[in-house]
Amino acid sequence: MNSNALRTGLVVLGVLVLVVIYASAFTVGQTQQALVLQFGRVRTVLNQAGTDKPGLYFKVPFLESVVLFEKRLLDLDLPVQTVLSADRQNLEVDAFARYKISDPLRFYQAVNNIQVANQRLSSFTNAAMRNVLASASRDAIVRTQREGLMNRIQEEVNRQAKNLGIEIIDLRLTRVDLPAANSQAVYQRMRTEREREAADLRANGNQVAATIKAKADRDVTVLLAEANQKADQLRGQGEADRNRILADAFGQDPDFFAFYRSMQAYEKGLSGSDTRLVISPGSEFFRYFNDPQGRARPAATAGSAAPATGQ
Repeated sequence: MNSNALRTGLVVLGVLVLVVIYASAFTVGQTQQALVLQFGRVRTVLNQAGTDKPGLYFKVPFLESVVLFEKRLLDLDLPVQTVLSADRQNLEVDAFARYKISDPLRFYQAVNNIQVANQRLSSFTNAAMRNVLASASRDAIVRTQREGLMNRIQEEVNRQAKNLGIEIIDLRLTRVDLPAANSQAVYQRMRTEREREAADLRANGNQVAATIKAKADRDVTVLLAEANQKADQLRGQGEADRNRILADAFGQDPDFFAFYRSMQAYEKGLSGSDTRLVISPGSEFFRYFNDPQGRARPAATAGSAAPATGQ
């Protein structure tokens, strides 16, 4: 009986020891930092940057508790905010931040958990963005001074986040755009400006084209006039040379010239298949038909031949 009771007592004692050890031991990981609390009061900080090391630790069971915090970088995604720039332009700004818990004791005392910390940081960041971006123009925010403005926002947020035991490692403006309504208005204005420039260029082009065309028409008119004048001169000179040559030829052999001109007249006058001439056979036109030498027939002969032709 006594042995059974002793055995039972040892088992119970062993279980109690295991429970005490389990309740008193805890592990702090490489990516964690811890606060040991005694009745809500912080007794020690473990694995904070530059102090302690990760590993197995012990606490007073049932009297002390452990709160673990991340030691790695944490992300903060900020909702899109509308800010007013120095040149009175509404801008939609999308940003994000990366931060770490630099002082877990102050973090626990100020915000206690990540959700509350994100809310406070969002408020700080939005206020800092409005203050800093309100002193810069749209072009400076979008292009020329973006890096410097982000650094100023980060510095301003860090000054306030230090009281929460938080350090902002990086803060970026991922997107800066005009609101949809403003973007449409800007697009319409840009389109109107481009259309006006196109109309100006088109008008200038038409004016230049009209000038070039008028000059070309004038040059064509002058060239045609000069060409016609030269052609008339050449034609006149050719006619003069032709008449001179014909006159010389006529002077050298008048009979041959008369014969040649008669042959040309026959060729032109009798070329058609249905040519009809109402003319006397004894006329001057047919003298080479009546006489190969082209001598004119006597009037009496011509008169006597006419009745025979009529019969």
